[in-house]
Amino acid sequence: MLFLIATLMGLTIFGFVVTSQGRGVEVPGRVYKEYRLEDYSPWLRNKIKDPDYWRTIRSCILGSKTCAKLASWTPLDYLEKDMSPVQSGCCKPPTSCNYNMATVEPQDTDCYRWSNAPTLLCYECDSCKAGVLEDVRRDWHKLSVLNIVMLVFLIGIYSIGCCAFQNTRRAETDYPYGENRMTKVRPRWDYYWWRWWQDKREQLY
Repeated sequence: MLFLIATLMGLTIFGFVVTSQGRGVEVPGRVYKEYRLEDYSPWLRNKIKDPDYWRTIRSCILGSKTCAKLASWTPLDYLEKDMSPVQSGCCKPPTSCNYNMATVEPQDTDCYRWSNAPTLLCYECDSCKAGVLEDVRRDWHKLSVLNIVMLVFLIGIYSIGCCAFQNTRRAETDYPYGENRMTKVRPRWDYYWWRWWQDKREQLY
C-alpha cells in the first residue's frame, strides 16, 4: 500500500511539473489562441520532436480530419469562432504571417513551412507540435487532479487500517501498541487496615 501511495504521489507531482507551462497566447482580434513550442517543458518538447513519434501523431491528425472541418470557414469565421489547439496550430499558418510578396521583413519560420496542400498544411510546423502538446497538457492536468483524489482516498484507507490494527493489538495486550511490561503498584492506605482486620478475625475464630 505504501509503495502504491508513493508511486501515485510521484506521478502526480511529475504531472503537475510537466503541465505547469504552456496555455497558449492570446491573438488580438481573434477568439482562438496560438501556441508556441518553446513555452512547454523541455521533456515534452523532446518527446514531440522525435521523428518517429511525430510521424505517428501526424497520421492520427490526418485520419481524424480535424482540419477538414475548417475548409468551409469564411474569413469572418476566423474572426468569430474558436479553434481547438490542434486546429489552431496545424490547420492554418500563424496569424502573424504576411504573404504579400513585397514584404522583406523576417517572419516566423512556420510561415515558410505552411502549404495549401490538404496533406501538408502546417503539419510540420512547430505551432502544430505545440497544439498537440497543449491537448496533452490539458488531459494530463485532468489526470493529475484525479490522481490527487485517489491519493487522498488511499491515504484515508491506509490510516483507518493502521488505526484498526493498533486497536486490535491494544485489545489483546491491554497495553498501548509497543508497550507490554509489568509495573509495581503501591497498595492504597486502606489495604493495610483490611489485612490487619482479616488477621484478627482468623485469630478469634
